[in-house]
Order: sequence, then structure tokens, then C-alpha cells
Amino acid sequence: MRRLEIIVSRLAWFVPTIVGLLIIIFTISHIIPTDPVRVLAGDNATQEQLDALRKEYGYDKPLPIQFINYLKDVATGNLGISIFTKRPISETMWHRLPATLELTFAAVFLSVLFGIPLGVLSALKRNSLFDHVLRVITVSGLAVASFWLAMELQFLFSMNLAVAPLNGRISGFGPDPITGFFVIDSLLIWDMESLRSALSHMILPAITLALPAAATIVRFTRAGVLEVINSNFVLYERAMGIPWPLIVWKYVLRNALISTVTQIGLIFGVFLSGAVVVETVFDWPGIGAYAVNSILQSDYKAIMGFTIWTGAIFLIVNLITDIAHTLIDPRSSQ
Repeated sequence: MRRLEIIVSRLAWFVPTIVGLLIIIFTISHIIPTDPVRVLAGDNATQEQLDALRKEYGYDKPLPIQFINYLKDVATGNLGISIFTKRPISETMWHRLPATLELTFAAVFLSVLFGIPLGVLSALKRNSLFDHVLRVITVSGLAVASFWLAMELQFLFSMNLAVAPLNGRISGFGPDPITGFFVIDSLLIWDMESLRSALSHMILPAITLALPAAATIVRFTRAGVLEVINSNFVLYERAMGIPWPLIVWKYVLRNALISTVTQIGLIFGVFLSGAVVVETVFDWPGIGAYAVNSILQSDYKAIMGFTIWTGAIFLIVNLITDIAHTLIDPRSSQ
């Protein structure tokens, strides 16, 4: 019953949250003193041509009317047409979304794969040399700027060592599109060359995203294990003669992961925003790079389309995180 209440509560906040995001982005984008119509028309456009373009794209109406009309279009699933690409924004987002999600899932996998075991080991070896070194590394990981790390990785592994591609998502045209995820599509048609190329292109941007996330997971896992490891039930299980590794990895870890799972959900949203920088540096054809181009071109509808998509994904991930909480800790669903 509690799980159903969580789902209903999150869905109830879905529309107000998206509308709030659109209000903020719409206001900020129109405060910036840039005229997208003039940028589109060029410096030599006449006033009549500018007026015609403003009327065509609805920029001749007052801002409140523009926003209300846009909300009506969004309610029908129409995010509008990009004033620069002349393509439907929804179509472009659908085309680019798999690239961003594939990179995000890879970064989440790497951060969890390394973050949770290292966090457990750090807690078990509390105040040891390993613990102190790992804490320094995690603090450094949180402090490093993504764009700087991305360029350093490119310089070292692509330009100097030549062991990883400099940018892009794949060499050549890639596998036949089935899901839009190159790794999955390569496996489905058993194209090992495309799989190798997709993985080699993904590794550097995935590491760039995963490093600060792994540092966060290490810190929260360490704190959770330290809190649980001194609990009465752990002392009881040790007194019963249950092997210590079994206690740690089966009983302690499950109770310690509650706060870590919350952080993983938040990290997923951070990845979507961090992808804007990483995709730009690595020329990764995802929605983050599309957002950067839209901002540079003052393509207001494309910017708001990106906002809707990322906001919706973030809300869905939060819902999944809350459900995962109830599965890990059944007491939260009572």
C-alpha cells in the first residue's frame, strides 16, 4: 500500500514540477538580450523579413501569451519546431536520447561497480592507510571539474598514448538501429567490430562522469556501513558464529545501502546535467550537446524541450529510487 502511495504522490507532482521548470527556463531565456529571429535571419535582413519570421514562430505576441500557447502545445505532445534545424524537437530528442542514456548507464555502472566495494572496504579498514588514501581520492574526485578531467583524459589516452578515440560515439556508421543503444544493437546483430568501437569511444566520457559519482557513493557507503556494523543484530550474528564476510556482504550491506540508493538516484540526474559538458567536450551526439547548441543559438523552444525531457527523466528516476527503497527496507513501505 505504501508503495502505491509513493507512486501516486510522485505522479501528482509530475505536471506541476515540469510547469515550474518551464516557467524558470522561459523567463531566463527571454531575459538574455538575444533575438533568435535576428540571429536566424542574419544581419542583412530587412525589418519586413524580421516581422514575418516573428509572426511565423509566434514571437510577435506578448510573452505571457507565448508561454500559454507553448503549454497548450506541450499538453498535446507538440514541443514545436526548431528554428534552426527546421525539424520537430521531439523527433530530435528521441533520436539523441539513446546516446545520452547509454553514456549515463555506463557511468552509473562504473560508479556503482567501484564505489560500493571500495566504500565497504574503507569502512572495514577504518583509519587505516587505505582508508586515509581513499578519502583523499574521493575528496579530489568531488573537486575535479568535469571539463578539465575530460580534456586531460583526451590528452593522455587519445593524443599521447593513442589507446582510446578522441571523440565521437563510434567509428563509421554504427550498427543497424534497433534500440538506439549501440552496445545493445551490436550484441543483437553480433557485430563485434561495432561493439568494440562503441565501447572504446564510450570509456573516456563514462569515466569522466563516473569519477565524482563514485567518490560520492564511496563516502555514503562507508558512512552507512560504519553506522550498521555496530548494531545489535550484527553483534548477535557474530556471536552465532556466522562467517564475517557473509555478515558484511549480505546483512550489513543491505541495511547500509539505503542512503546510497538515494544518492544513486540523485547522481543519475546529475549525470544528465553533467552530460551537457562531457558531451560537448567529447563531441558525443546526445541531448546534452543538443542543449548546448540550442543555448548558443537562442533556440528557446529547443531549450524548453530539453528541460521537459530531462525533468521527466529525473522524476521517473526518483520514483524508481523510492520504490527501490521499499524493496531494500520493507519497513519504509509499511
